[in-house]
Amino acid sequence: MIIKALVENTSGSEEFKSEHGLCLYIETLNHKFLFDLGASSLFAENAKKLGVDISEVDLVVISHGHDDHGGGLKTFLNVNSKAKIYVNRQAFAKHYANRPGGKKANIGLDESLVQSGRFIFAGEHLIIDEELELFSNIKGKKLIPSGNQDLLMESGGLLVQDDFSHEQNLIISEGGKTLLIAGCAHNGIVNIIDHMIEIKHSPPHYVIGGFHLYNRSADKYEDPVLINLIGLYLKDTGSFCYTCHCTGIEPYQRLKEIMKEKIKYLSTGSRLKILS
Repeated sequence: MIIKALVENTSGSEEFKSEHGLCLYIETLNHKFLFDLGASSLFAENAKKLGVDISEVDLVVISHGHDDHGGGLKTFLNVNSKAKIYVNRQAFAKHYANRPGGKKANIGLDESLVQSGRFIFAGEHLIIDEELELFSNIKGKKLIPSGNQDLLMESGGLLVQDDFSHEQNLIISEGGKTLLIAGCAHNGIVNIIDHMIEIKHSPPHYVIGGFHLYNRSADKYEDPVLINLIGLYLKDTGSFCYTCHCTGIEPYQRLKEIMKEKIKYLSTGSRLKILS
């Protein structure tokens, strides 16, 4: 399996631009697909530099309904005419974030794009094929990121705290091993892995994604005690983690102290070969 980071908050070299967002290109035995699309058209620009032909992508997974993960949707639909886009049923609801001065920023996806007919709306658990499956409906409440309190959704005409029912996660199975990808882990990476263990009866061999240990709205890192507990949990699973995006560099460094060689940071332009 080949993975190329087309968009992430940081860049591995001056060759690649970065932005607050996430987009991964993944090539398995049966698929060439994207996990998330970043905040803009930047993913397409970096794809060319990494030798990725976006027109040949056969499917897309959008992890949740925030524009730093689906802001590139319009660009993708213009460049690629065939791929289906898998989103949770709640992804196109209205989502907002608190900003300084009491302002509410619209961070939702472009609802007009639904008319393209390219979307497949996933429920709580969707097996796409023998390689790919999606799951949401995370019930656990352990070690939830405090930054969630600044993220809102519209319900009954009112803005309430987002419950992240629109967040879905991807399991890739190949060669007897599994990879879990979580876009932001708003539901808590510990709870997401616990849920995956219920499905697959073992923890993933690899984990990739943001762990939401940095609150962008408040420009604040998560409580070190919570970070330490997450690090100890991840270390105990035995999974190898590549973290990125909303984890934040300082929390990553703290996780690194706990997990040692079992965690690395994934920047824009990074190339991985795993599972095979």
